[in-house]
Amino acid sequence: MQSAPFILPDDDHNRTLVDNVHPGNWTNPAPAERYNLVVIGAGTAGLVTAAGAAGLGAKVALIERHLLGGDCLNYGCVPSKGIIRAARAIHDVRTAHEFGVDGGESLPIDFTAAMKRMRRIRSEISPHDSARRFRDELGIDVFFGAGSFTGSDSVEVGGKLLRFKKAAICTGARAAAPPIPGIVEAGYLTNETVFSLTELPQRLAVIGGGPIGCEMAQTFARLGSKVTVLEYSDHLLSREDADAAEIVQNALMDDGVELCLRASILAVARRDNDKIITVEQDGKGMELAFDEILVGIGRAPNMEGLNLEAAGVAYDPKVGVTVNERLQSTNPRIFAAGDICFPYKFTHSADALARILIANALFMGRQKTSALTIPWCTYTEPEIAHVGMYEREAREKGIEVTTLTVPLSEVDRALLDGESEGFARVHLRKGTDRILGATIVARHAGEMINEMSLAMTAGLGLSAVGKTIHPYPTQAEAIKKLADAYNRTRLTPFVKKILSVWLKWQRKTQ
Repeated sequence: MQSAPFILPDDDHNRTLVDNVHPGNWTNPAPAERYNLVVIGAGTAGLVTAAGAAGLGAKVALIERHLLGGDCLNYGCVPSKGIIRAARAIHDVRTAHEFGVDGGESLPIDFTAAMKRMRRIRSEISPHDSARRFRDELGIDVFFGAGSFTGSDSVEVGGKLLRFKKAAICTGARAAAPPIPGIVEAGYLTNETVFSLTELPQRLAVIGGGPIGCEMAQTFARLGSKVTVLEYSDHLLSREDADAAEIVQNALMDDGVELCLRASILAVARRDNDKIITVEQDGKGMELAFDEILVGIGRAPNMEGLNLEAAGVAYDPKVGVTVNERLQSTNPRIFAAGDICFPYKFTHSADALARILIANALFMGRQKTSALTIPWCTYTEPEIAHVGMYEREAREKGIEVTTLTVPLSEVDRALLDGESEGFARVHLRKGTDRILGATIVARHAGEMINEMSLAMTAGLGLSAVGKTIHPYPTQAEAIKKLADAYNRTRLTPFVKKILSVWLKWQRKTQ
């Protein structure tokens, strides 16, 4: 019988969560003689793989050493969006005077209540990922414990041997401590611990100006922390287009986030109740004092204890399991999906990979990861969503590009909503309407990018988007305006002259 993990704070909501995703009274079943598929790891990739395979009639075993649901449910998407929503709520109230509503800029927020709401909703979502559901409704043998390969076709967990026809490694990745002297001794937060806070840190350092760092920096600033982002490069979100990143960077500064850019962190130390970060910026050294440090950089693949050598599975300690485009490892019986093997570490990409794994491992499919169109979104305000290539990537590959951009200031609904900072942008193969990539900066960019993702996946050009009637007024009208802009590029002086001659002739005929 397994003992239940302990998650802070120890309240009814977290106890409900644990009772669903790692019940303390759980007894591992007797293994079947042989499984069609043994899945190691029960994050998004593992859960989708196990549920999908079982739904198609496979005999499936699912192994998890900690919590079903993985990062997404317990430490990532779900809790982060819960507190991001609370931060947006207080921001909307504080800035409501623009709409004639005097909420008061100094209106406080109850951080403890906001975090409690997040924990409550997380616990309400957790039954979908629960051990009992996977056992009782889906017919999957659920084993809690550390899975370890004992050969090319067998895994041991909790003293029991599981033999398989095929196996799936879906153990994911975790936050890794950056190589900064003293940071471990001083103590720091990651996405795995920050959501256990019950008191708001008055002074918060965020190391890393990528998506996680920016999301949490803006959120905690809105919730009342004095936040400083420490970033090595000269601007935030360096992966994104510079003008898109600048909009978000300005939004963070408007929310009171202090930026320490071009910063090298030399050391961290604890001094009384303070955590002191020694920074070098533009050749000058300085010390900054904080109550908490949140690390938003670095991920390490979860491979410890898997004994991959015994299974003949190749791996890179820094990258993860080595797979081909069909997600097959160097052992043809064993596949992998999710953060353990893929550079795009998102819940939705893990879901997509799981579906490829099922087809290829169980049904001799030949689906390839290279065929996927993967969008992503940074959930700041405004959000940045992107799909496909950036213009610089296309040019590096020798592809000539036509780039079209529509500012939200030209979209009526964005003006009415008071959300005109942002744009919609598309990159087309020059001379065609084929969409190579798109970026949207808007409050709900993550919702809006889906139309571009659908068009790219279905092989539809921008002209098809333009022929699609969009409700007025919506911010998504910006995407239709991109198509209108493309159509205007087709109206060359020669074409316009031909049309003019035709219309002139029409006027003269009876």
